[in-house]
Amino acid sequence: MFWEEETEQEIPEESNRVVDLSFPIRSRMLPVDHLHALRQALLAHLPELEAWRVGVHEIHLAGSQNGWERPDPALGQHLIPSRRTRMQLRVPVEFADELAARLSGHTLDLGDFELTLGEPRRKPLFSHPTLYARHMKMEAGEAEDENRFLERMASELRARQIRVKKALCGKTTEIATPDGPWITRSLMLADLSPGHSLLLQEEGLGGNRQMGCGLFLPMKGIQTLAAE
Repeated sequence: MFWEEETEQEIPEESNRVVDLSFPIRSRMLPVDHLHALRQALLAHLPELEAWRVGVHEIHLAGSQNGWERPDPALGQHLIPSRRTRMQLRVPVEFADELAARLSGHTLDLGDFELTLGEPRRKPLFSHPTLYARHMKMEAGEAEDENRFLERMASELRARQIRVKKALCGKTTEIATPDGPWITRSLMLADLSPGHSLLLQEEGLGGNRQMGCGLFLPMKGIQTLAAE
């Protein structure tokens, strides 16, 4: 694939509606496939999780964008958090202070694992022309037909008056749930306007925010998608 970005850079815009709260964590180890357990643990402390439209980011270890490969749960491997590992929640600004107060200092029960949260810092959301989501939940038949998945994404974006010039699917992964695994794909969108970039970061795409799906992050290079 040949990929050349424009050299002219627009001044990024900052969201005044949504922020990421980045919590330092203490944990001896965590399951690689932890999104459902993390959602349930958060709900025990914050029943308003869905009503407040909080997005729950998958926990990634520092350095995971530099050739580091995620452990394989099928081999009994786990995530071993470092001091730099963070748990991030995407939160409307009107709920950020209360959410931080409700969670800081508490230990989340993830079944056989525990996760203790420190005092979070706010990370503003800035516009970026290229965004990616680690997980987009696929519908029946989309795992076998990438174009079908992309067509549905394009349709949802058009319904929100968002025009996308470039889209690229990444790797397929699974998220374990009590009702069976969800099949997901990573998704990259490029050449976004500042307004559309912020809208996608604020509101997500495709639903299931509390399970780490449809949450967009700035992407510095096309190699990031393959690393996920």
